[in-house]
Amino acid sequence: MEQMKLEEIYGKVREGKRITREEGLALLQHGELLDLADVANEVRFRINPDPHVTFVVDTNPNYTNVCTIDCIFCAFYRHPGEEGVYTHSVDHMIAKFKESASNGVTTVLLQGGVNPELPFEYYLDLVRRTVKEVPAIHPHFYSTSEVLGMAAVSGLSVPDVLKQLWDAGLRTIPGGGAEILSDRVKKKISSRKGSSQDWLDVMREAHKLGFKSTATMMYGHLEQDEDIIEHLDVVRSLQDDYHGFTAFVPWSFKPGNTPLEKIIPHYATPTRYLQMLALSRIYLDNVPHIQASWFSEGKKAGQIALHFGADDFGGTLQEENVHAAANFVNTTNTEECIQMIHDAGFVAAQRNTTYDILGIYKPASAA
Repeated sequence: MEQMKLEEIYGKVREGKRITREEGLALLQHGELLDLADVANEVRFRINPDPHVTFVVDTNPNYTNVCTIDCIFCAFYRHPGEEGVYTHSVDHMIAKFKESASNGVTTVLLQGGVNPELPFEYYLDLVRRTVKEVPAIHPHFYSTSEVLGMAAVSGLSVPDVLKQLWDAGLRTIPGGGAEILSDRVKKKISSRKGSSQDWLDVMREAHKLGFKSTATMMYGHLEQDEDIIEHLDVVRSLQDDYHGFTAFVPWSFKPGNTPLEKIIPHYATPTRYLQMLALSRIYLDNVPHIQASWFSEGKKAGQIALHFGADDFGGTLQEENVHAAANFVNTTNTEECIQMIHDAGFVAAQRNTTYDILGIYKPASAA
């Protein structure tokens, strides 16, 4: 593509104008990485002018690994009756949350398999008891897949399920389960999980009720460039309607121990990740925050991503099991998270789930 055409697109972004699908695809396929970084950073500081990079002290346990929807990218799930299956009681989970709270955790990102043996009341009870018994913890519970599973088990509609979760005290939901919002891809990697529209419909109904959520994208498997743009475009379109997404979180597929491992034996490159971060910041002009991931991409890549349009460093993740099942493990703690942000040239700011600032940590040289 002619450099002049790319410069026209960059100029459009710098003027605060929205780019089209075709222009997004042109940037993805022909934009130079450092040019994308430069423009994405301009957008980042236009939307979030402070030199702060936020993070949350969180943990990501799982209440069950039983699942019946057979996503071929997942190494975590087990079928009912298989060796290694588990489903924890509400009492067990509340005890874990109390322990996490005692260690400074403010958010529990809770997800599990889609377990048809669990009644809807289990999910409601877990929310109610968390809010009542562990008030220091914000429950950031249940992906769209789990909400759809609750509807199937209870016989309720998705809006009714969400309303009961809201009444129980839930206020935010994670953005997992999106993978790539293109049915061409979903039919190949998660045919029993539902369509792209199912994910969007759950999010739409949640946002209508007042829920806030993240939006995610898992790339680096069977998608094509056009599918990436489709994903970004439908997220942007839904955000126009209800402004319910607090952040966008892209990460690369980890093939270890999954059925896709023989087809896709390697991780997506750090260069591809930085490209995704920058394009996401440019394209999603109505999403407040873009999250860099030290966890899924490695600590150095996560730090570099802060110069490619990201303004959030995700969570400290005191517990995580899904990536671990794919033999991919990174760990950190609050102190190291703050130091990584400082070393990348930013001021660290601890936040809660809805991006309220809880504390600011300036580098020692600036204190």
